[in-house]
Amino acid sequence: MSGTTTMLTLDTLNRADLGEFVRLLDGIYEHSPWIPERSFARRPAQGFIHLAQLERVLVEVVREASEAEQLGLIRAHPELAGKAMVAQTLTAESTGEQSRAGLTACTRQEFEQLQALNATYNQRFGWPFILAVRGPRGEGLTRAQIIATFERRSHGTRELEFAECLRNIHRIAQIRLNEKFGVVPERGNQVWDWAQALAAHSEPAFAERGQLTATYLSDAHRACAAQLMRWMREDCGFDEVSLDAVGNVVGQYRGTDEATPRLLTGSHYDTVRNAGRYDGRLGILVAMAAVRELHRTGRRLPFGIEVVGFAEEEGQRYKATFLGSGALVGAFDPAWLEQTDAHGVTMREAMRAAGLPGAMEAITALARNPAHYLGFVEVHIEQGPVLDDLDLPLGVVNSINGSARYLGAFTGVASHAGTTPMNRRRDAATAAAELALYAEARASADEGSVATVGQLQVPAGSVNVVPGECRFSLDLRAPSNPQRNALVADVKEHAQRIAERRRVALTLEETMVASAAPSDAAWKARWAAAVQSLGLPVFELPSGAGHDAMKLHERLPQAMLFVRGGNAGISHNPLETVSNDDAELAVQAFEHLLQQLAAEKAPQ
Repeated sequence: MSGTTTMLTLDTLNRADLGEFVRLLDGIYEHSPWIPERSFARRPAQGFIHLAQLERVLVEVVREASEAEQLGLIRAHPELAGKAMVAQTLTAESTGEQSRAGLTACTRQEFEQLQALNATYNQRFGWPFILAVRGPRGEGLTRAQIIATFERRSHGTRELEFAECLRNIHRIAQIRLNEKFGVVPERGNQVWDWAQALAAHSEPAFAERGQLTATYLSDAHRACAAQLMRWMREDCGFDEVSLDAVGNVVGQYRGTDEATPRLLTGSHYDTVRNAGRYDGRLGILVAMAAVRELHRTGRRLPFGIEVVGFAEEEGQRYKATFLGSGALVGAFDPAWLEQTDAHGVTMREAMRAAGLPGAMEAITALARNPAHYLGFVEVHIEQGPVLDDLDLPLGVVNSINGSARYLGAFTGVASHAGTTPMNRRRDAATAAAELALYAEARASADEGSVATVGQLQVPAGSVNVVPGECRFSLDLRAPSNPQRNALVADVKEHAQRIAERRRVALTLEETMVASAAPSDAAWKARWAAAVQSLGLPVFELPSGAGHDAMKLHERLPQAMLFVRGGNAGISHNPLETVSNDDAELAVQAFEHLLQQLAAEKAPQ
């Protein structure tokens, strides 16, 4: 084939008759012309306005197909490094994808491993293993990543794996559509690459294992702050970039009138231990990408934009949470400065070691005046499976659940495991186990409540000793404050009953309480309009996770946009992932929100 390839356009597709429509989309879904055929009837009256809208229609056709048709679509795909590849009978699209992932250059050992995995997988599920080998960045997974994913998913359930195969087929189709239309998600690639580069900064014990951990004011955390500041200054064109008294990274991009209230946005850059790359950081990077585009085109808006990379949200090093966003709303507790980490370092000492003042006067001065701001918006990975299950890239948050966290301990008597009769034991661990099961059952009885015992520790435990102490954590959440309060009251009351019946002592320390934060109606509507501008349906959902937005809610109107997470939406986990295309849509939605706001503020 020679000459210049003509890229398909939405205008051409919108003007095509049925036969031409199907021909133009040939190869997007492997050996399945019924998908474009049925999609033709769903073509909007005004035509497709965005490639994401076309993708959504194709997805809906597959979602509404029969299970037999969906299974046929899965089986239409070849095995990875399978017989069709060896016989060179793959479609041109599949040949390019497997070649780009290096599957045509497998070592003998890798090839034999893939063949064994194919056989095991097919025997268990009855269809070939489907993976978008071009990956979330679109440039190709490594053979090691492919094999690791193959091994992990081979242990899934039939229902979950069936759905995951279809999701990967849609991702394959999305990448093929990009190529057919000549679309490169440049801003999404930039966000993805920034997240990858930021993940290089990890605490030594975790970095040695290839894991990401950046807790508050650790060297890795401080390196992240420095990196964000460099990007803001050198890549994005922010007018002012600074590190404030609690370690927040603050970038300001001025508007045409500095007297006009600014838009506040951002998220956190600290992580949990052994984290994913997008929790919190995605919201900073999406906003940075939007400012970068404004600067690149020399555009100023009628209002300024203040992007904050909040220094802390996760509560991993100290028992304080939301201390970065809390400082902005005047909710930084002075007692936090005297908290110690696992190594006995106080927060004040950690701040001073990082070059921060460690003084309440400087922290109090960070509180923002609401009159100087239009509101707060935050983009965040969903951290759950809802959007992924629905094959939706974006969702509009209608409320953030209220939450309460506790650290507790049951204290009984350590005694010999062989000589202490069962009716004479004062076992602290079984008391904690009973509480964990009760919390699970109690939360399950409510619509939307959740309860988690994420930490259980028996200090100096031994295989032949009845546990004399068991420390535990409690995380209780619900969609409204009254529902959360009822859950908390019941769990605390039951914990006391357990302690009395089992003859153990109970201590329970409240470490965090956050009120539910319903989204502001006007800001939620702006996010909805931004999603609609991409030709996507507007789907509203609550946030079960806490976010910096729930602290800013105390002073400013706020609303959030969720971005779909891959791998069934898993988060707080290295498998957490976002595709470059979804990141691109998030940036475009953010830009549309800015344009809406600019139109509202323009002189009439």
